[in-house]
Amino acid sequence: MPVSPAMAEDLAAAVRVLYEDAEVAILEKLAAALAEGIDSPLWAEIKLRSIGDLRAAIEEVTDALQTDADGAVARALAEAYGRGRQAAVAEMGGLDIGRELQARRVLPNAPAVDRLAASYAADTRPLYQRITRAVVDTYRSVVTRASASTLLGTLTRRQASQRALDQFAQRGVTGFVDSSGRSWELAAYAEMAVRSVTARAAIEGHTDALGEIGVGLVIVSDAPLECPLCAPWEGETLTLGPQSGPHTIRAEHAIQPTGLRAALRPPKTVAVHVAGSLVEARAAGLFHPNCRHSLAAYLPGVTTRPPHHPTPGTTYEDTQRQREIERHIRAWKRRQAAAIDDAARRRAGAYVRKWQQAQREHVAAHEHLRRKPAREQIGSAH
Repeated sequence: MPVSPAMAEDLAAAVRVLYEDAEVAILEKLAAALAEGIDSPLWAEIKLRSIGDLRAAIEEVTDALQTDADGAVARALAEAYGRGRQAAVAEMGGLDIGRELQARRVLPNAPAVDRLAASYAADTRPLYQRITRAVVDTYRSVVTRASASTLLGTLTRRQASQRALDQFAQRGVTGFVDSSGRSWELAAYAEMAVRSVTARAAIEGHTDALGEIGVGLVIVSDAPLECPLCAPWEGETLTLGPQSGPHTIRAEHAIQPTGLRAALRPPKTVAVHVAGSLVEARAAGLFHPNCRHSLAAYLPGVTTRPPHHPTPGTTYEDTQRQREIERHIRAWKRRQAAAIDDAARRRAGAYVRKWQQAQREHVAAHEHLRRKPAREQIGSAH
């Protein structure tokens, strides 16, 4: 049974829900804090004196989020690693080495799981600090801008506050920027981190199990609607060893004669073209989050190159347009959560429905696309 990042998608989805619910709670707390007493002439002074209360409320949300997320990720990593091992058992089931692997019943590799958990914690730790800082900074900014707009007579305090909240909700709670300069929504970044680390756990569980029984080659599937990062590796054979770059090796045929014939003849070998190492391919982008490719054991002389999957009428760019529409839907749902009054809430709801209709039309126009409602949500409360 091949292993792929998709094996751990359900594990990442569970963690994403935690972040989505936290994001909704934070937006609602921010909107409620600003809306309270908004018609009072002392509103600005009261709001600035209550920053400590808002910070404490947001920190309470983020502390609970970090505790819940870290526990969920630790469980997800152990499960993903175990699934990877079981995939190797299933692949080798028809051979003696498969029965040997099953007989070992190795528990999830604790050092590997702990290392991946530490990697996830390092990647997401800045998020929790940034959440509180971003919310408090936005709160101060809204109070200042609303007060200035009222003095200038350009907008009412309520209008100015809603406009600033809309801008904040549009980009998401954190506006998090990763090391490559790409901006992320809070839940989207967290899910990406979880998908990445659980996919690594599944793949490492698979390759560790194969390595234990001496299988040193794997083959990449041919997936529909592949992205430019993965396309060079489709259908290619990779080594689990350190040698990188294209090269050809002679490997023993996976099925050897037995009995007297085996004793009289040298082992049968076949030439295998290797495109590079698995480490090299992953460093180049293979098995990125949301990658559709899978990895299977390569048995010399037995495994054949996977067939190509054409997708007429649908391109990789079409899938990216779908992701873009999903971002618009989530952005307007966040603006619903940040609405100070019913008028702003109704306006945001109208745009949610507009983008949902655009999504339905886009998916209907492309046979190979499937709508994913979970990716359009920002929390189970909505």
